Amino acid sequence: MNPRGGLALIRGLWLSWMQYRSFFFVLAFGWMIPPLIYLMVWSTAVGEGSLGGYTRGGFVAYYLVLILVNQITYAQVNWTVGDLIRYGQINHILLRPIAPVYDALASEVAGKIVYLTFDIPILLILAFIMKPELTLTWEMGGLFLLALLLAWALRFLWGYWIALLAFWTSRADALLTLQDSLIFLLAGQVAPVALLPGALQVLAYVLPFRYMVAFPVEILTGNLSGADALQGFTIQFLWLAVSAFLTIFIWQRGVRRYAAIGG
Repeated sequence: MNPRGGLALIRGLWLSWMQYRSFFFVLAFGWMIPPLIYLMVWSTAVGEGSLGGYTRGGFVAYYLVLILVNQITYAQVNWTVGDLIRYGQINHILLRPIAPVYDALASEVAGKIVYLTFDIPILLILAFIMKPELTLTWEMGGLFLLALLLAWALRFLWGYWIALLAFWTSRADALLTLQDSLIFLLAGQVAPVALLPGALQVLAYVLPFRYMVAFPVEILTGNLSGADALQGFTIQFLWLAVSAFLTIFIWQRGVRRYAAIGG
């Protein structure tokens, strides 16, 4: 491990990304559109009443926090790993005097900095206009930050092991598309998980996708009891352990196969 080299790599990638910041700002804005649409839908549906424990202000708080969490946890690097493998460009990463994981993490950190310079001002303006109902405590904030960190790690590693399947198949990107569809459906973007139909709600609580986005949002917006939060953290840790194991297992075997083929 080479922390100094990793920081230099992050800085270099961040400077590179900032040269094309207008493109990434447009991309970040595009990611905001679907949650904002569903915010308008549910705000209109609830009117002045409540629905599933959510008032209009509650839906506003939920979706504004969801936009932030979704963009922080989104792992754009998973979409580039397959191309690096297929076109032999991963060679220079393997030959660097630095752990290969730094390349992916540097892209993640650099990307987050660029996106958040656009996201945070926009979300503050929307919050000022739309008046979310959100009561914050130090305990809630601390649990949210922990859940957010674990959500990012889970989403990153889960997508990373899928991307590493490019060592064997050129269709790994199709699996990433399926993953994003399941996150959209089961991670609280179409509707809060508590409002999903019975079968979908059960799947959301069991599968890892809720814990990549919706779980931190539910903690910060106060929609979980202490017991529910503890259960959520337990499941989040379990899926994180599974995804870490799969990432290491597939990486080790994939690199051996890649070297055997000769790149």
